[in-house]
Amino acid sequence: MTVTHRDVVPAVVGRLSRLDRFLPLWIGLAMAAGLLLGRLVPGLDRVLEAVTLGGISLPIALGLLVMMYPVLAKVRYDRLDTVTRDRRLLVSSLVLNWIIGPAVMFALAWIFLADHAEFRTGLIIVGLARCIAMVIIWNDLACGDREAAAVLVALNSVFQVLAFGLLGWFYLAVLPGWLGLSGAALHVSGWDIAANVLVFLGIPLVAGYLTRRIGERARGRAWYEQRFLPRIGPVALYGLLFTIVILFALQGEAITGSPWDVVLISVPLLAYFAIMWSGSYALGRALGLGYERTTTLAFTAAGNNFELAIAVAIGTFGVTSGQALAGVVGPLIEVPVLVALVYVSLALRSRLFGEDSLA
Repeated sequence: MTVTHRDVVPAVVGRLSRLDRFLPLWIGLAMAAGLLLGRLVPGLDRVLEAVTLGGISLPIALGLLVMMYPVLAKVRYDRLDTVTRDRRLLVSSLVLNWIIGPAVMFALAWIFLADHAEFRTGLIIVGLARCIAMVIIWNDLACGDREAAAVLVALNSVFQVLAFGLLGWFYLAVLPGWLGLSGAALHVSGWDIAANVLVFLGIPLVAGYLTRRIGERARGRAWYEQRFLPRIGPVALYGLLFTIVILFALQGEAITGSPWDVVLISVPLLAYFAIMWSGSYALGRALGLGYERTTTLAFTAAGNNFELAIAVAIGTFGVTSGQALAGVVGPLIEVPVLVALVYVSLALRSRLFGEDSLA
């Protein structure tokens, strides 16, 4: 029997839980709830930001940790060596994330926001902050390669510590000068970025690894994957929804108070996600990476670490700055767009990769 692309999405969606199946609806409701909370509860932002972890509001930090732990507990760490041997995947990911991605965002920021220096700078910062958190959720929902995602996220984390400050200086001070454009210096602490990575990747990664090792030794892989993982799996999406509510509650006034500015910033962001995801997907297909790793390559290249971008923009330019607003608009656009791309990826699964990829 021939399986067409029209059969794939209903078949995959039909196997999802109710929480997974209606995720776009839950995310939309979470965003709306956050925006309403931010507007209706006076002083909520000050309460939520009273305590920070890794430079980020403690409630958001806890949401991110809860969100990432179940997915990293699903990773089969004994298979990571097969990923690290795939040089096509590793090299492609590094080039897309640290050369193509920042350059594309720089170009789009100047094309669409040439007369809005603060928004332009904020978008460039978003482009420099490569994703190490939510991409794990999108990859998992799109049935990407979980082990490859873990490796690429870890690789991005290392490069984030080493390259973020240097690239910020290059794209905001050096390159504009070479091109005869006005720039703005970015002063970022490498230690702060390292702490951010250590907290939001290191803690759930160690917890996930230890959970698998201890669980498999105590009860075996069959029990761990068939009984334990299904129980903790929904926790990741609860953490995602909680994070979205808190994030938008913190920035609700900034978003709802400047609707035209939000639209202005959204245009280059939409172009960025479309270019990076489709270009990465096409590259993976051309390299013969297969559906799972092509999907992983696309999502890890298109996603951004908006938590880091917001923290850097606020710490450098202030909470009421245009740079901070640009960082806040990032997840407003990224979350629904990447959720939609999960369904696009599933729809392309049979059409581009054939019947075998449905196994």
